[in-house]
Amino acid sequence: MADRLTGGDSSLLRRINAAVTLRALRAGQSVTLTQLVGDTGLSRPTVEGVIEGLVETGLVAEVEQPQNGGQSGGTGRRGRPARWFRFRAEAGHVLGIEIGVHDVRVILADLTGEVVGSQCRPIEESLDAEDRIAALRPVVTDVLRKAGVSRDNLWAVGVGTPGIVDRDGSVRLGTAMPGWTGFELGARLRRSFRCPVLIENDANLAAIAEHWQGAAVGADDVVFVMAGLSPGAGSLINGRLHRGFGGAAGEIGALHLLGQEVTPERLLSTTGKPLNPLDEAAVARVLKLAREGDEVAKVAMDRFLTRLVQGVAALVLAIDPQLVVIGGWAAGLDGVLEPLRERLAQFTLRAPEVALAALGAEVVAMGALRVALDQVEEQLFAVDPPTGTGVRS
Repeated sequence: MADRLTGGDSSLLRRINAAVTLRALRAGQSVTLTQLVGDTGLSRPTVEGVIEGLVETGLVAEVEQPQNGGQSGGTGRRGRPARWFRFRAEAGHVLGIEIGVHDVRVILADLTGEVVGSQCRPIEESLDAEDRIAALRPVVTDVLRKAGVSRDNLWAVGVGTPGIVDRDGSVRLGTAMPGWTGFELGARLRRSFRCPVLIENDANLAAIAEHWQGAAVGADDVVFVMAGLSPGAGSLINGRLHRGFGGAAGEIGALHLLGQEVTPERLLSTTGKPLNPLDEAAVARVLKLAREGDEVAKVAMDRFLTRLVQGVAALVLAIDPQLVVIGGWAAGLDGVLEPLRERLAQFTLRAPEVALAALGAEVVAMGALRVALDQVEEQLFAVDPPTGTGVRS
């Protein structure tokens, strides 16, 4: 995509000027050439030359003077009419995808992150890896068709999945779905798209999404906990995702393997029989009973909270975040917040804020969308000569 910005020009100065001008255009509504000169600090001939190149690439369009919404400037003087330009957000699109246990979700957005289409489709929990990918394909096709967007118009695709994900997009460990461990998800999906495909753990993407548009806006040190019977977490340190050396940071659901006496399946069991960690409806029923005062459910809830606090406290002590965001289950988590706050205050040196996730069921796909946008912006505003795709999956 860097060549779309520079038009193939190898001049470092021209690339810098193009990036500066494009940033100024992308930040708002239609602006005049005079405004761009003021906003960028570049000379008028330089801006005119850069704009001409950006128009040729399709990233910028010259427009008539806006009746409403355009910023003022350059229209109050006599003489030559002002020329107005806008960034063409529709010049490209990005996809955010979640491949989950129970469903697949796809969100389509333009180059500013404006969502133009989305769809979620339930799938069978028992599907193997290839069938799961096959179930995703028509959802992508349907979202693109309804939005009138060609697959060739996609500039980047972000994908979220449970499990530990290597940098090449392979799932090193994924126990939530059949055949997922060892599945080369990145390589498999790159055969379907002609643009960069970036694969990331679902809890990591949830942390990114909540920082972008949710409960963690303005907080740069954040832990997002994907609460469940085998919880996972994603962490941002100074606003940047912390994956760990091998991509396994935040896998607090593995703590029971270190000698804890209660397995995940028995944490919220009220019958003595294992409870499927992926059965969200059954989990919600137990949490509801606990809130209503059922003694057996309250004991189960206490086991769950104790395990959750152990994992979250370990992360809090290591990272000292400003905020812990709790999400993951569609129902029942509101009753977890206050006891979690109280117990974290007991087990940590400085208790962080604790908040419920704001983005709901779309949080992982929104995080994937943000990662795809980051990839696009890295290329749009690049000033170094392109040396390949530069993709980090």
